[in-house]
Amino acid sequence: MVILTLIGAAVPLCAQQRNDKLLNRPYSDLRPWHLGFSIGVHTQDLRFTHNGFVTENGETWFMEQPAFSPGFCVNGLFDVRLNTYFSIRFTPGMYFGNRVVKMHDTTGGGIQQQNLKTNLVVIPVDIKFASQRYHNARPYLVAGAMVTFDVSKRRPRDLLQLKSTDFLLTAGFGCDFYLPFFKLCPELKFCFGLTDVLRHDRPDFVDDPDGFKFTQSLKKATTQMVVLTFYFE
Repeated sequence: MVILTLIGAAVPLCAQQRNDKLLNRPYSDLRPWHLGFSIGVHTQDLRFTHNGFVTENGETWFMEQPAFSPGFCVNGLFDVRLNTYFSIRFTPGMYFGNRVVKMHDTTGGGIQQQNLKTNLVVIPVDIKFASQRYHNARPYLVAGAMVTFDVSKRRPRDLLQLKSTDFLLTAGFGCDFYLPFFKLCPELKFCFGLTDVLRHDRPDFVDDPDGFKFTQSLKKATTQMVVLTFYFE
């Protein structure tokens, strides 16, 4: 009789403990695919490689991006489950940003400045590796590649102009938080450009060699980005 009484008291206690650790959306990761979207912020950086060009007037120009301007991004999400730990994520979207480039004459002290505004159509493909789920959280890593297309209107006679396409490698990390009605997934991603995005052919400066000196001073320019996004799945 005493044993039955103890068992009867233990059953409600165990049920209460299970309720304290109730899993939200326990079967969401078993679906073969699912959709979502994200909003976020990002910063764009240009890494310049100089070639030591000296103008006829003896000027040597150095280009840099001294500060970062936050931009806005929005993406869709199509996630395909491969197995318990891996999935492929396709997240096309738009990145809106701005970069301020300063140009210094290292010999005479002259300074020029240019705003490079970009409206990027991005097509990222990532592989996601997620750990075991712990209650209502599941950290993960992502790595992949991204192609970007700049659809912003070019202004003629800009001191520097960038190509419309770029290819980047991406890597980052995040965490799935399982809420009662959806998953919230904050993610931090780092993007590294592999191609030279500087337009070296500038026929608009054929009659103005002085404006062409900035492009002539650069061997290449590559893109780097840091992206913080919040996915809703």
